[in-house]
Amino acid sequence: MDYDSRHESDKGEIAEERNNFCESTSFMEATALARSPRYKDVPEEKAEGATYTPENLANFVAGQIAGQLSPVPGTARLQVLDPAVGEAVLLISLLNQLKSRGIEEVDVYGFDTDDSALKTAGQCLPLLFPKAKLYFASENFLDFVDRTGDPRNLFAYASPLKFDLIIANPPYVRTQVLGAGLAHKIARQYGLTGRVDLYYAFILAMGWVLAEKGTAGIIVSNRFMTTKSGTSVRRAILETFHVEHIWDLGDTKLFDAAVLPAVLLLHQRPTNEKCCTPAFTSIYETEDSPSAYAHDPIGALKHSGTVCVQDGRRFRVQHGKLNLEAHKDAVWRVTTDSSDAWQASVEAHTWASFGDIGNIRVGIKTCADKVFIRSDWTTLPEDQQPELLLPLTTHHIARRFKSDSRGRSRQVVYPHAVIDGQREAADLDLYPKTKAYFHAHRPTLAARTYVTEAGRQWYEIWVPQDPGAWADPKLVFRDISERPTFWIDQEGTVVNGDCYWLTARSKKQEELLWLALAVSNSTFIEAFYDHYFNNKLYSGRRRFITQYVERFPLPDPTTALARQMVALSKKIYHLTPSLEARPFEEQLDALVWKAFGLSVEKIGR
Repeated sequence: MDYDSRHESDKGEIAEERNNFCESTSFMEATALARSPRYKDVPEEKAEGATYTPENLANFVAGQIAGQLSPVPGTARLQVLDPAVGEAVLLISLLNQLKSRGIEEVDVYGFDTDDSALKTAGQCLPLLFPKAKLYFASENFLDFVDRTGDPRNLFAYASPLKFDLIIANPPYVRTQVLGAGLAHKIARQYGLTGRVDLYYAFILAMGWVLAEKGTAGIIVSNRFMTTKSGTSVRRAILETFHVEHIWDLGDTKLFDAAVLPAVLLLHQRPTNEKCCTPAFTSIYETEDSPSAYAHDPIGALKHSGTVCVQDGRRFRVQHGKLNLEAHKDAVWRVTTDSSDAWQASVEAHTWASFGDIGNIRVGIKTCADKVFIRSDWTTLPEDQQPELLLPLTTHHIARRFKSDSRGRSRQVVYPHAVIDGQREAADLDLYPKTKAYFHAHRPTLAARTYVTEAGRQWYEIWVPQDPGAWADPKLVFRDISERPTFWIDQEGTVVNGDCYWLTARSKKQEELLWLALAVSNSTFIEAFYDHYFNNKLYSGRRRFITQYVERFPLPDPTTALARQMVALSKKIYHLTPSLEARPFEEQLDALVWKAFGLSVEKIGR
């Protein structure tokens, strides 16, 4: 960090901007972003996205930021920013780090819409750091950036106030809580696409106000690194910043809230600077035997391999580089020499992906399940039972290879059909009992105004999927599970929205579903998931969603090994749920590893 990075001519403008800043704080005019009507149905802490930072994590981030400083300070005062102050846990950690380096005369700026927290911070910091000057605003940081101008716009006023050090835990507020209007505004202003989270905008806005050679340490949810909705912000971060280091803190449970955090250490990147490969560290819980010990997960980051912490949990710590594939839209994951070799073997033995043999879809979404889906249809008088009932597959009957049909008690009244190659709503005049049932529930169904506004009938299922595909054999799987749970459905059931499903593109390719079944239920695919996506939830659970499963690999189906895998998949299907299936599952698992040129590995849970 260059302490004297500002030109002498800038100081007058900086002072003026500082005065403007202080004047805005005297009015204490909060924007109350998170208390607008769009949040009326969510808890206050969720609406505001407030997730307060634990002290050990705050100290870790502050230490990483301060570690980027040059050893000899210059004459200019450091400008420090926390764009979501809360009760100043992050600022206290950072100012302590600076103080230990002999740096006490700093200008500290902070924003928050929580007046109570801001007042606490304003009372605490002067006592701890009397030489620091505080400039706090009861305002949303994004509004401040919007007011001072977008530096990418040549005709906008760009604030001369830039910050040398930024430390932040920005609010996490997803699209459905933000509301469509604000989400679209944020997306347009920051060049984002898809579903945006408020912290996406905070990250990029910090890039606009970070000084040349400045450093930012930001705590965020790790979701953006591996989801499609995070594609645009991943790309923007790489274009805006020099990324020094990424820490995926996974399922360490550092927060009381269900947040899987990550830490980004960023520098302002001069125009046309060549991008360097960022360092990447990941830590996820495992059951493997430890080779090192630490007080807590933060302390475990100093080690590599399996580390046991004081409360008995064990974590696998990996240090490597950020995977930068040929395109900037790739998911962010750690890559090491050993993982690169592992993936090279897989790719050399991959014939196609799951996405190549068919489209992966989520199940139906009715937006009125109590009307459409029931397990007590037979308790209705026979003349009131709708004609359009179909068996429904839900996660309740999920089982590897073959579903547990004993638990299939739910049916769905499904008012859709394919007519002349097009999906259409059923003509209720042809189904009088269904018509009577829907009319009895019309207030509930008609309240889904978005259905009729889309030009559809009031009684339709919101996301009905393809009615013509239900009769075909399909590969079905759970969204979230500790072990992959995939099975073949040959009963023509409708798949509910808590599961995903895949049908082959043609009858000739249906045999490939059995090969996919073998691969998807293997311990190999767990290792593949961890190598390529590395996105576990708490308790070792993984998310099996379209963007991941469509990339699952298939070996060449014409080989003798693949044909043997298909035969074993069918045998296990027919033997399930008997105990006789178990040895064949183990045999099949070993064949899958062999098909990709690898030896069987133990998978940590």
